[in-house]
Amino acid sequence: MVRHADPLTGRASAPAARRRPSRRAVRAGAVVVWAAGIVAAFAVGWHLRRAGLATEDALPPLHARLRDRPPTWGMLPALAVAAAGVAVLPPLASRLPWRALPPVAWAGAALWAVALAVVDGPGALAGPLDAPTEYPAGLAQLRPDPAEWLRTFTERLGGYTTHVRGHPPLPMLVLWLLERAGLAGTGWAAALVVAAGSSAAAAIAVTVRELAGERAARAAVPFLVLAPLGVWVATSMDALFLGVGAWGTALAALAARRRPARPGARVAAAVGAGLLLGCLPYLSYGLLPLFAVPAAVLLLARPRPVVLAALGAGLVVVPAALTAGGFWWPDGVRATLDTYLVSRGSARRSYGYFVFADLAVLGLLVGPAVAHAVPDAVLDAAAAAVRRAARALPSVRALPSAPSPGPGAALPVCAALVGMLALDLSGVTKGEVERIWLPFAAWTLAAVSLRGPRSRWWLAAQAATALAVQALVLSPW
Repeated sequence: MVRHADPLTGRASAPAARRRPSRRAVRAGAVVVWAAGIVAAFAVGWHLRRAGLATEDALPPLHARLRDRPPTWGMLPALAVAAAGVAVLPPLASRLPWRALPPVAWAGAALWAVALAVVDGPGALAGPLDAPTEYPAGLAQLRPDPAEWLRTFTERLGGYTTHVRGHPPLPMLVLWLLERAGLAGTGWAAALVVAAGSSAAAAIAVTVRELAGERAARAAVPFLVLAPLGVWVATSMDALFLGVGAWGTALAALAARRRPARPGARVAAAVGAGLLLGCLPYLSYGLLPLFAVPAAVLLLARPRPVVLAALGAGLVVVPAALTAGGFWWPDGVRATLDTYLVSRGSARRSYGYFVFADLAVLGLLVGPAVAHAVPDAVLDAAAAAVRRAARALPSVRALPSAPSPGPGAALPVCAALVGMLALDLSGVTKGEVERIWLPFAAWTLAAVSLRGPRSRWWLAAQAATALAVQALVLSPW
């Protein structure tokens, strides 16, 4: 057996084969914790509701209810897509030319999300956006004078629909622009949301390739396509936020890459990344922690100063435009918090319950394969941090380093987890996180590109998780 030198001490480490069982045990334990956490969250939620202590949701921790009876024929499209995906995606991911793979991932993720949604009929795609609490219901107040609507947005916040009150003005402005382009109605809005949300599969694959190499990106693609979070991509506006954040980060990774590229293309990608990332705080106040993911990408890629300057220039465009239009972001945060507390709606949910139950919902969004792979991401990110610190010490700098998969995919995964944990502990996200987590949770799927599961059985388990949720649960999104 080959022994590798420890980069800190120079001593021979234990054989790799002897270390593997401990990692396998950690991964197996993570899957057990994943399953137990989900069961416990629903069991405690049922008990709280029965005791009259949780009345906001019919099926806590989800903002949903149990179906009266599982759908039958309506499940067939989703079952067919799942079976085809499990059979076809792994060989496609390994054999297709790279240029073709991101579009295939996008198309596959869109097909998966739509197949899950139409379990309740074709009308279920646009149905969630037809609710009187959703954004399109507030368009009538915006149409007469968008400039006046933006200028008085904070002052008149209490008179808007639930989701408009809970968010900055940019989602409404996007829908208004879509309408002005001749694509009016919730059907077109749903098409935009599903297209943007499903495109994140391609964006994350592109980012993983830039940070960790093509082999890692190809390993991640099947899991990015058949993700359980596809249940909420069609149709929740947060899927639009997912797409914007994912492509902003992907463009940042492309701009920062060290491979040969035209300077103009690199600068254009950086400006595009800045424009998209600058939209995030104006799409949802809760997206501020998502900046941890592009920050991790930039930390790994160490872009040239010109790239950082171009990214910064793009980053200020949307905030400057909306500020000039009369919307001051800190005032929006304050007004939204005030209406949230006065409405007594979700603010009445139990912090003590949801601070743990929201993490169980995250488990449903990402599935058992990610639970199995996340320990590797955490350990690899920690090992990379130790190596970076060790190289900074003069006495260690010359020591040989042990082979390592590197932090390429691990650091963004951990950044997304830290962002969600920050939101969770803040108490801002008490419930309804099945949609709120979308822009964050999709990044954790990249964990499978490490030494995590790549077999069809784990991919089938991912699809089965989504199918079970859709068969048993009726969600407003």
